[in-house]
Order: sequence, then structure tokens, then C-alpha cells
Amino acid sequence: MKLTFINVGYGEAILLECPDSTRPSGMFTALIDGGSAEPAEFAFHLSGRIPVDMYLAQKGIERIDLMVSTHTHEDHICGLTNAARRLPPAVLWQTLPPALYRDLRPLDVSAAQNPSQSKFLRALNDYIELCALTESRGGTIRAPAAGDVIPLCPGLTAHVLAPAAVNCATLEEQTRALYAERDPAVFLQKLSQLDAKMNNYSLILRLDYGGARILLPGDTSRTGYDGIADEQLSAHLFKVGHHGQIDGADKALIDRIRPSAVVCCASSDRRYNSAHPDALRLLEANGAALYFSDCPALPSLHIPPHQALTFTIEQTGRMEARYLSDGLSI
Repeated sequence: MKLTFINVGYGEAILLECPDSTRPSGMFTALIDGGSAEPAEFAFHLSGRIPVDMYLAQKGIERIDLMVSTHTHEDHICGLTNAARRLPPAVLWQTLPPALYRDLRPLDVSAAQNPSQSKFLRALNDYIELCALTESRGGTIRAPAAGDVIPLCPGLTAHVLAPAAVNCATLEEQTRALYAERDPAVFLQKLSQLDAKMNNYSLILRLDYGGARILLPGDTSRTGYDGIADEQLSAHLFKVGHHGQIDGADKALIDRIRPSAVVCCASSDRRYNSAHPDALRLLEANGAALYFSDCPALPSLHIPPHQALTFTIEQTGRMEARYLSDGLSI
């Protein structure tokens, strides 16, 4: 199996490819988040940044069996929508009731009073478009529940660890309340409040492939793992939450996960204090090898420009990591 962290700058896009003879191409293909769709994110390309739809085309990916939108933020969902315009998924996982998008309307992005509100409004509009694209092309929308164990392909199983049912219900309630609000000032207040809470509504997935366990928590902060048992969190490979910002993990969480390898999806310019030095030191002190989807500028790091970071994972649990530039190992 291959798990590829595409260099989308500040954002996340993870391509999963698992051999499956029952699929038309002989491969099960999943895309977990899609990075940003803002052209400015890719204007700086010296570190290897590439939009997810361009990377998929370059790799010759012709089918997406599963798309996963971990949560509705611009740097995770908007690149998914771009990819879905060419490759609509057979199945879309997201965190709201599957039919909810039909009750929602496109929002006026020009109403935003700051960049954060603008990004979130675009993310919400892309959520509606992504759901509509999926169903209009014959795909299925699902909202996996915490506790679900879902076989994906031979040897690969997804364990859904979060959000809990109560959080899913709260997310739906707050989303409906936002779209029902007609007072412009109150609408923007509710918009910012939901934006601030969205990270901890992320889907948290643990992928088990043979002897390997991979923990993918979206943008969940260190406070968002309450109610998940230690044995569920334990993983060999951990994609640290919230781009390695200081709230992404603490020692108590790392002691529960006990990863041997950690991937940090921080941009090369370390925007918003991503790839925070204290967070990285914490991870290294616990014995984890550090890898990066982009090339964060820190004195102790010497990461070559690359389009992607790929882990080749065997069913024995053995993992090999490589940085890729234009499809070539470096």
C-alpha cells in the first residue's frame, strides 16, 4: 500500500493506493482532504508545491473510489472540490447528514469582514458543491460514525474514532442555525464561532494495514481526543493535527499514540506558527522520526524540495518513506 502526502503548501491532501483486484484498475484509490484551491498558495513553487488536481493528473489517477472531507476548512476541502470536478468520487465521507447540503444555499463571500471569514465562506460553498457533484455523478455520500469499522480493500480497514455522535449533532445544529440566520451581524458572529470550533469536529481515522496502524486526525487539536480509548489511538504513523501548531499535540497525547513516525503538514513559510519548534522537539524527544509534506524553514531541518512524501507500507508493518520530486525519489 502507498500513502502519499501531497505538497499542497499550507493544507493537507493524502492519496491512498491499495492493491485490489476487484477494482477496474486493480487498485483502490482514496483521497483524504485536498488542500487549498487558492492560486496564491501555489505561486511559490520552489519547495515543490502542487495543486492536488494537477498531482492526480500527473500521476495518471483516473478514478477516486473514496474521497474523505475531514472537516470544512478551505485548506482541506476546496482542493477536493477541484479534484471532484474531473474525478467525482464513488463515495464521499464527511461529517454532516448526507442530505443536509440540499437544504443549504450558496453564501455571499463578499460579506466577509476578514480573510478567515472569506476562507470559511468559500469552504462552506465548496462543501455544497462537492456533495452535489458526488450525487449528480452517481456517487454516494456517507457520514461515518465513531465506532464504525469499515473494510476498504484487502488487508486495509478504517476505524472511525471521531467525531462522537453528540459532536455530530452539535455540528449539524450549529450549521443549520448559521444558514437560518438573517441578521448580517449575528450571521458573521455565528460564522466565526463555527469556524473556530471546526477543527475539533474533524473525522479522526485510524487505518490498519496488516501490522501497520496509521492515525489521521484532520485538524484535531490536543483537546479533541477525549473519549477515545488509548488502545484505539496507538499508531505507528501519526499525522500530527493542526499542521504541527503548538495546540496539535502534547506529551500526554504522544504518550497515548506512541508513534515511530510523524508527518507534519506545515507550509514552507510556517504560516500561523505551523511546525512549531516546541511541538517538533516534543515529538523527537519521544523517539519519532519526523517527515514533512512541505519544507518548513527551520534551521535544524534540511528537507529537499519535493512534490510529495510517500510511505510504502507492507502488511508486515514495515514502512519506507521517500520524498518525491516530479515522480522521482530524492
